[in-house]
Amino acid sequence: MERRGYIRMAGAAVTLAAGGVMAMAPGAAAATPAPAAAYNKACGTGYKVVNQVDIGKVGTTYLTYNSATGKNCAVTVRTTSGPAVHMYVWVQRDDTREYADDDGYYRSYAGPVYLAAKGYCVSWGGVIAGESAGRSGTNCGRITG
Repeated sequence: MERRGYIRMAGAAVTLAAGGVMAMAPGAAAATPAPAAAYNKACGTGYKVVNQVDIGKVGTTYLTYNSATGKNCAVTVRTTSGPAVHMYVWVQRDDTREYADDDGYYRSYAGPVYLAAKGYCVSWGGVIAGESAGRSGTNCGRITG
């Protein structure tokens, strides 16, 4: 799946806006920000949250990094668990476009997905029940420890 400024996720058109934040297509309803879903530590020991983006009121996608392994991990977490809904999480290394993703129907979270990207910019995001959010060209090797 190549991500070049225009992404179709869960049936919703999304474009990359200024600053690397994904924006919904014109005419699409914008979600009101809500408190972030708590990070569930799904990535495991040694991974620290380095970035996050709220997905409307329904959840949050977290980008984590493990300085010992040089790997990023992404996970999309629902604000409230419930019946299984379509969820998606992805992380991409921008220079090679190599990526990892998880797409399915889940009750509480999608992922974790892991990608070696030490010293490189990454793009990442998630979808919960048709609402999507993400970031492009972030965390460009400035994370230490």
